[in-house]
Amino acid sequence: MSGLLKIIDGSSRSPLIWFVHCLLRLLSLPYRLVIYWRNARFDKGHRVTRVSVPVISIGNLTTGGTGKTPMVKYVAQWLRDCGLRVTLLSRGYRAEADQPNDEALELERRLPDVPHLQNPNRVESAQVAIEEFAAQILLLDDGFQHRFLERDLDIVLIDATCPFGYGRLLPAGLLREPVTALNRADVAIITRTDRVSAEDVQQIRQQIGSVNNDLPIIEFGHAIDGLENYSGELVDCEHLQGERVLVFSGIGNHQAFKALLESRKYDIVCDIEFADHYHYDRTDIERICQRAQEHSASTVICTMKDLVKIQVDQLGEFPLWALAVSLEPTAEKADLDMALGKIVDLVGPDEL
Repeated sequence: MSGLLKIIDGSSRSPLIWFVHCLLRLLSLPYRLVIYWRNARFDKGHRVTRVSVPVISIGNLTTGGTGKTPMVKYVAQWLRDCGLRVTLLSRGYRAEADQPNDEALELERRLPDVPHLQNPNRVESAQVAIEEFAAQILLLDDGFQHRFLERDLDIVLIDATCPFGYGRLLPAGLLREPVTALNRADVAIITRTDRVSAEDVQQIRQQIGSVNNDLPIIEFGHAIDGLENYSGELVDCEHLQGERVLVFSGIGNHQAFKALLESRKYDIVCDIEFADHYHYDRTDIERICQRAQEHSASTVICTMKDLVKIQVDQLGEFPLWALAVSLEPTAEKADLDMALGKIVDLVGPDEL
């Protein structure tokens, strides 16, 4: 993915890049037509199913990590604090046969009392959630483009570090659909506002407003809770300061993860980027350990999504820690509370 990004973001100076860039732009044209045709059908209600309980969708406009998993956790916990029975619905992207994927494993660790159903047919899993789990609210993970299930609240996440996918549709950019899709959103949340300047955030707000001036915009930043191992031990980030650290991840935005660690002034001697939702095998672990030895690292840090798949406290002689991260609202929290409160009101007093 890093090689493709160099083409998309223009950072590569190779004279051959212009040809590849033009080819990617051509390929984005049929993609745009398919998206337009698909959305036109959904706008007319074609194959859209309404279920008997409220549905909240959390999604984004771009590929890669925008903070969906911690936002799902935030909203699910908010609803649980209201006393509601919540069930998460996701596609189960890159899950192995009959096994939960990394996002499900992480959410299960953080929300043990919230059922999580993984099924590409989320209309089907919605019915299961209602009939078998007596769900009062359904939380649709990565659901902005999954329009087969009617929703009562559409939350769109926009990553402040790369808000609009370089302004181009896949594969020429990172946009999954045009920015004008914000017209069907109910709430926009700008994530990772702590990683950019206030001027950058204001510019993003203006760009959102130019598309949908009535859209409430909430800002969220990343909060680092500490370092956690698979056994559940949680320590302060200062626990590893001064040590030589190897960093690796298999997520959609490795650079954002690395930047969080750099903000804590860790001595990062090596970092390894794997593909998003990567499935680690013995060879990968041996490679990580070998690189750690070569760079005289004393410990290894990954993301929680990686830790829940690897499921050990040590990689060979090296302690393995995950950065425990959450999202915290930094501006306009009341707007999100109001939007979620309206969904709670749909449940009705008899069911609370």
